[in-house]
Amino acid sequence: MTPVSPAELGHSIESYFGLVDSGILAPDDRVELLEGVVVAMAPQGPPHAAVTNMVAETLRAAIGDRGAVRVQSSLVLRPRSVPEPDVAVVPGNNADYLRAHPSSALLLVEVADSSLPQDRITKARLYAAAGIPEFWIVNLRDEVLEVYRSPDPEAAVYRDLTVARRGERISLVAVSRAEVAVDALLPPP
Repeated sequence: MTPVSPAELGHSIESYFGLVDSGILAPDDRVELLEGVVVAMAPQGPPHAAVTNMVAETLRAAIGDRGAVRVQSSLVLRPRSVPEPDVAVVPGNNADYLRAHPSSALLLVEVADSSLPQDRITKARLYAAAGIPEFWIVNLRDEVLEVYRSPDPEAAVYRDLTVARRGERISLVAVSRAEVAVDALLPPP
């Protein structure tokens, strides 16, 4: 038996986008590529959609023109992942990404209820391996903000996890002088 290399397992980024180009996947299909596997995303309920937009609005106000805030848009993480985080703060401005999706981010945010286990394990591992400096989970189950920092790309883990609660404020690691109220990221009590 011939051994199979990890690169031969699952989809590459190129083959994933080829599925769209060939019409097998429609551009509006709710899927993402995670470590070579095409994963279906659960339909959004009203709380998830509303909170995602609240997070994006809050981050736009805090960041101003020091980065671009993208909502549920592709992020190309080599070699075999194209996640669509709920909110991404990326360097530059949106016009910088007219020809190619961003391949890094300053902050990624997932709004989680049913996806909480996948976000804590798969997404956190993927984002840490890519060296994303900060990853937040807006945990709708417990109504808290989980803040993951200090990525260790070799181990694919974040070395620092804190939980921020209502009444607290959080500063962004990679954007100077950007701070938000946790209450602005959570549904009203």
